[in-house]
Formats: sequence, structure tokens, C-alpha cells
Amino acid sequence: MKIKSFELFQVPPRWLFLKIETDEGIVGWGEPVIEGKAATVRAAVIELMESLIGKDPMDIEGHWNTMYRGGFYRGGPILMSAIAGIDQALWDIKGKFYNAPVYQLLGGKCRDKIKVYSWIGGDRPADVANTAKKSLESGFKAIKMNATDEMQYVDSYQKIDLVLQRVASIREAVGYALDIGVDFHGRLHKPMAKVLAKELEQFRPMFIEEPVLPENNEALREIANHTCIPIATGERMFSRWQFKDLLTKGYADIIQPDLSHAGGITECKKILSMAEAFDVAAAPHCPLGPIALAACLQVDATCHNAFIQEQSLGIHYNQGNDLMDYLSDKSVFSYQDGFVNIPSGPGLGIEIDEEQVRRMAQVGHNWKNPLWKHEDGSAAEW
Repeated sequence: MKIKSFELFQVPPRWLFLKIETDEGIVGWGEPVIEGKAATVRAAVIELMESLIGKDPMDIEGHWNTMYRGGFYRGGPILMSAIAGIDQALWDIKGKFYNAPVYQLLGGKCRDKIKVYSWIGGDRPADVANTAKKSLESGFKAIKMNATDEMQYVDSYQKIDLVLQRVASIREAVGYALDIGVDFHGRLHKPMAKVLAKELEQFRPMFIEEPVLPENNEALREIANHTCIPIATGERMFSRWQFKDLLTKGYADIIQPDLSHAGGITECKKILSMAEAFDVAAAPHCPLGPIALAACLQVDATCHNAFIQEQSLGIHYNQGNDLMDYLSDKSVFSYQDGFVNIPSGPGLGIEIDEEQVRRMAQVGHNWKNPLWKHEDGSAAEW
């Protein structure tokens, strides 16, 4: 069997899908994208796929190493996202060839289902209490919210108090029926992150996420000394080599690699297994589309330390199109009692509605993340 051709589809709301076809008619799907940089990743996929045409799609480990090690310059969000989508599609092909879900090819599953959480509140968190109640009524047992708006290196306690009021409103509305993840989104710097982490303890959050940017991971240890809340990070880290330093220095309690950003199934399976050896939990990042989520679930099935999975149904970015819109069988991601079953069909376990993909690719998208400014006109982290 040989790789015959490939196609890329830039589809709303902000996703990029890859279809790889073999000379035996088996097709695999992947989702290589960086939010806001879809066209850039698209160009990287095209460059990488040039060397894969005519090759055996089954040699995934070899292809991964060639894509990663074959260029003098390697790593980073664009190249690793391109590799990730190709890798997902190759695993999809391999699973379909053997008529088995990817998790069986990775050693078999250690769980039947995994807990999922729902996003609430938007980029600038508002009305979180009512949205939390709706999530609980929809059957979720966990939610995640952005913590803050713009935050300077040292900022006012008024902004800290607003965060505490929002989280308090959720506890008042639903008590402890929902676990709460509080995402700092890298918007804070160490001085204010220490303050907010300590103040949030009273609400017993499930975790705080990206209290500082990953380039400042060394600050996580000091932040950890100010709080007992588990610290999560990793959505903007792209290889096992980046996670190696995080794990060996004990900076985090939960890692969050993204299977569409950090080298795909091949790499993220290794990252999660590395973390298990350090007694660190995993909650893969996935505010993306159905192919990315299916890839996450295949890896979640095989990793003992995976405890919860992000998913994008109803997320504020999914304007016009949502998670299920590109699936022929939408029941594959049926959420029940706060969990989703691991897809057991061949390959990634999902069937893509190709007609809908082609239709929406004609619409396309040019999604960009907001550009925020502080009151003084300086650039703020989004």
C-alpha cells in the first residue's frame, strides 16, 4: 500500500482538515492546525507531504522521525502541528487497514470512557454562573473558564476581586456539583499569578491552567509554593523534549499537550507515558474539531494518567459550525453523565462527512485571535 494523494480543507469555524488517500482506496483524516495560523500550517503540511507520496503509510514511526529530524530546523508550533495532522491521518489509515481502533494498535485500552469538561464564559468571562448551571443541566460534571481580562505584571486587586466574584458565583449557583478548571491563559505574570492562585484556594478548583506563559515555566515552582491547587500547563509545548524539563524539575501536576499541535498521536502517547513516570496527570488540550478530539480519545484510552478531556462542543469560538457538524454519525461523541465513550470504530473511530467538508471548505475561514492592549497602549496577552 502506498500514499497516493492528499487534500487540505480549511473549514469554519477555524479548523484545517487533511485527507490522505492510498492506492488501495483507504483514506485517513487528520487535523493539522494552529488556531489563527491555518494557512501557515497548510503550507507546512504541503512541504512535508511532498516526501511522503509513494511511501508506505504503515511506517508511521519512520515517517514521524523523518519529518521531525529530516529538516535542520525543527520543532515549534507550525512544524509540529503539520506533523501532528499527518500523523493522525496515518494512524487512521493503519487502523482502517487492520479494522481496529487506534487504541488497539497502541496496546489496547485501559478505560472505556473518560470525563470531559465544558467551556463557559468566553474570552472575557461573564455570566459564568448561569452558563455553569446550563452545563450541569446538560450532564457535564466539570467546566473550565478563563480567569481574567488583561493583566499587567503588577495589577490592581480590583481585578483579582472580580475573578474571585465570578468563581464564587459558580459555587453559589451549583455548589460542588461541578469541578472547575480556572484558565489563566498565560495572561498573568508571576507577581499576580501568586496572588490569584492563593486566593482561589477557598473555591477548591480542579486546577489552575497556564498561570504563566510556558517560556516562564521556572516560575511555576514558586507559584506552587503559594498554593495547594494542582497546576496545569502544556498546550503551548510541542515535543517530549520541551516536556522533559517541565517534568524533571517538578513544575506541574497536570500536563496538557495538544494532539494537533504536539506531534500527533505518536508523540503525545510518549509525552503522556513520560508524565506517568513522574506521577503527573494528563488532560489533553483540544478546543478544536472532531478529528483532533477523536485522536485525543484514542490516546486517552491507553494512558493511565489521563483523567479528563477538553472538548469544544458549544465553545465560544465555534460560531456557525460546531463539533458534530462534520460527522456522519454524530452519536460517536455522545456525552453521558459527564463522560464520553472511547470511539471503537476502525482507525480514529469516526466517519467524516466529506460532502459537508467540501461544501464548507468553499466558505473557508480566516480566523484570528483577538489582539489585546493594556490601558497604556502596550500589548497584552490574550
